[in-house]
Amino acid sequence: MACSENGFFDKFGGKYVAEVLRRPLDELEVAFGEAMADESFLAELSEIQRDYIGRETPLLFAKTATEILGGAQIYIKLEGLANTGAHKINNAIGQCLLAKRMGKKRIIAETGAGQHGVATAAACAKLGLDCTVYMGEVDVRRQQPNVAAMELYGAKVHSVTSGSRTLKDAVNEAMRDWAANPDTTHYVLGSALGPAPFPDIVRTFQGVIGREVKRQSEERNLDVAALIACVGGGSNSIGFFSPFIDSDSPRLIGVEAGGVGPGVGENASRMTGNAGRDGIMQGYKSRFLLDDDGQALPTRSISAGLDYCGIGPQLAALGMRGRIEFTSALDSEALDAVKFFAKNEGVLFALESAHAGAEAIRLAPTLPKNKAIIVNMSGRGDKDVFITSPVFRPAEWLSFLHAEIDRLEGNKDIHDAERMG
Repeated sequence: MACSENGFFDKFGGKYVAEVLRRPLDELEVAFGEAMADESFLAELSEIQRDYIGRETPLLFAKTATEILGGAQIYIKLEGLANTGAHKINNAIGQCLLAKRMGKKRIIAETGAGQHGVATAAACAKLGLDCTVYMGEVDVRRQQPNVAAMELYGAKVHSVTSGSRTLKDAVNEAMRDWAANPDTTHYVLGSALGPAPFPDIVRTFQGVIGREVKRQSEERNLDVAALIACVGGGSNSIGFFSPFIDSDSPRLIGVEAGGVGPGVGENASRMTGNAGRDGIMQGYKSRFLLDDDGQALPTRSISAGLDYCGIGPQLAALGMRGRIEFTSALDSEALDAVKFFAKNEGVLFALESAHAGAEAIRLAPTLPKNKAIIVNMSGRGDKDVFITSPVFRPAEWLSFLHAEIDRLEGNKDIHDAERMG
């Protein structure tokens, strides 16, 4: 099941949209198929991947972490070293290049953690396209560094104040915009979900991660027991897993957001929690956190990128088949993983990726030393300073914020500010 069949992965997927979006989706499907068969398009994409994104990204042996934990060797795929700081640029560049080929000059996108928004804004700046990003108000507040970066790249960031004010609502607003402007606008959907052909498009552009991992692990003669990735909508995980889907090994492990507990509204666990059910939302059929009336339940995660009620249809199908094993990590476990890998490997995981890191910490000691596990560090944690600093260094962070407010209100240069503390 490397690709969809007529837009479906078993019973999941499809194209459940208003009639106004049927034509642009059909046109996109045709244009994507033509582009992927065009050697000149693929050559341009490959050149940009190399010279702009910085591919291939390294596969790091986490020597100290492996020695501390015992058991399997831990390797980390450093997607955080890709330009803009995460895997999201792989898909953003691919779709923006496709949109330019189609003659679409305006790009819209949704974003949660902000990395897809940053990647899309950067891709648009690189390729000369107009960019508008929809972002939930909650995520705007907790991901201010990424909001600032998007605006520096020239994007217009719309803060979405409806609903839960998180990723689900940003997707809704982006879909409304696209429905109103289908002839001039392309929607760069950031995850491997939504109406067909988006799940296939996103997996294809993110598949570069898995192809590199396959080659890198073979070059080192690694006996890979498991690949581990965090799963929100699923773009990093499906790209990471894609070359291995039709094989029996290695194990593919997806880690959802366990949030603060198992109760409804306390997590974003669609495959492992107690509230996941089949449903249709935002143009596709998959597993969602839904109430008895089929309405989206609230979600919670310390990581904005995993704070979403649905999961990509291919991931849902592979989970139901048993090819992907799903588990979850609590907010506290993700934070512990951030500290563990920062201190012992000099690698700062994004909070999303740290959920995969938490599973690696649990799994490695249970496996033999001649085996390897590979963790996809889908992004780095610079963006999370507004979330992690109040947890890791609350007094210092509060002092800094008070001092900065006083300085800014007093219109003082940083060199003339009062001493902190």
